[in-house]
Amino acid sequence: MSYKELKFPENALFLVTGGAGFIGSNICEALLGLGYRVRCLDDLSTGKQENVDMFLSNPKYEFIKGDIKDFDTCLKATKDVTYVLNEAAWGSVPRSIEMPLFYCANNIQGTLNMMEAARQSGVKTFVYASSSSVYGDEPNLPKIEGREGNLLSPYALTKRADEEWAKQYSKHYGLKTIGLRYFNVFGRRQDPNGAYAAVIPKFIKQLLNDEQPTINGDGKQSRDFTYVENVVEANLKACLAPDEASGEAFNIAYGGREYLIDIYNTLIKALGKDIKPNFGPDRQGDIKHSNADISKAKKLLGYDPDYDFATGLNEAIEWYKENL
Repeated sequence: MSYKELKFPENALFLVTGGAGFIGSNICEALLGLGYRVRCLDDLSTGKQENVDMFLSNPKYEFIKGDIKDFDTCLKATKDVTYVLNEAAWGSVPRSIEMPLFYCANNIQGTLNMMEAARQSGVKTFVYASSSSVYGDEPNLPKIEGREGNLLSPYALTKRADEEWAKQYSKHYGLKTIGLRYFNVFGRRQDPNGAYAAVIPKFIKQLLNDEQPTINGDGKQSRDFTYVENVVEANLKACLAPDEASGEAFNIAYGGREYLIDIYNTLIKALGKDIKPNFGPDRQGDIKHSNADISKAKKLLGYDPDYDFATGLNEAIEWYKENL
């Protein structure tokens, strides 16, 4: 079932934290498109106002500029809210190694603030972004929930901590919490700029500008790249998850495996370029291979991703061609 067929209470109010970010703005867009009320909370530190400008004329959309590190802001944002979709976090493994204190304050304390505010405000379901990075150095593929290794970065630690707090809130306070372990999400509105930009938008922008991209490592690392529409579906279905899913975390991916060098070759072909990549050193804290088993999400959330990698990549390329 597509998320477009899902039915929520008519007067439901969705709070999307980090709603001006890449994933958050796509969730806002989907919910408004279905006719529901959406409140977006973002401090615009990594999110962008231009990602949500198109919603400003919609009477069902409300924007709060605020920071999840401030508990009063979280309480204000959760007032009268039915479902929280918590996307507010700072990503990037290398940046987390440089800024451990900030990542703890933002990704752990901020998420905890949101859970507590959701509990006090009587929120029905609290869905939050976790990450495939919680698998750490666990070598087996595909990645299966419950089989995690040693964490390789402060970022991964913040996501594991969020999952543990969510279990406590489910167990002791009756807040329905659903964690979504995203695997390398890509798609429209993902930022191609800066030292910590994700690889697909970064490569597309550089190739469109006839620049030579750098591949970290030998290009033989693999990832379960997941188109953003699949992630939107997971978030909306998680809102309606059964009680037995509460306190659990789920792999959200397509269930495929793409090698970086193959993606690069696909992009140069699609963009009609003849540019050889530069190969740089491996990134600190990165895992070599990633591929998800999504059977748990299929069973408990009804997750059934529509977009395979090739379809998603074509859509992303078209979007960047028009918007860069």
